[in-house]
Amino acid sequence: MDIFLESERLILRRFTPDDVDNLFELDSDPEVMRYLTGGPGTPREEIERDCIPAYLNYYEQFEGYGFWVALEKSTGNFLGWFHFRPGPSDRIDQPELGYRLRKSAWGKGYATEGSQALIDKGFTELGVQRVIASTYQDNAGSRRVMEKCGLRLIRSYHLMPDELREMFGIADPEFFNGDDVEYAITKSEWEAQRASPHRS
Repeated sequence: MDIFLESERLILRRFTPDDVDNLFELDSDPEVMRYLTGGPGTPREEIERDCIPAYLNYYEQFEGYGFWVALEKSTGNFLGWFHFRPGPSDRIDQPELGYRLRKSAWGKGYATEGSQALIDKGFTELGVQRVIASTYQDNAGSRRVMEKCGLRLIRSYHLMPDELREMFGIADPEFFNGDDVEYAITKSEWEAQRASPHRS
């Protein structure tokens, strides 16, 4: 197992072609996909043909960045995944943080734990200067994770229907009639939080 990172309860490892079924099961849950596509999942053939190869390619293109399978350390169970990588138009030292976890893993602090571990690794080992993350405005759970990790709200922005179709394959873009929100934390803000005696 090619381990990238360990935290108290999680192991983050590289994806392999054998993870197709794990991803298909994850994306087949309408509640998991609620704020991504409005509910519809990702076809298995698309995961096998497009998603997994793209994840594997990231490891070759960007040292230390990519998409990571999240396993529960105590059981080895698949919980979902995290990503920590620059977007197509972003600087390499300003990666985007993201996560998608099975419903059974919600509310247990796994998203916060994995996100914080990636943020810490980015600032201490990868030369990161700023981390960003975004979600739909109504996704209160994801927004709480970002805030717990010290990210602050930077802006709200509205994706047009054509953008939603192209980026997320959303069949009914009108389902998302609100804004997306972007959060961020800089290295200096992270350092100040770590130095604070009130850091939880």
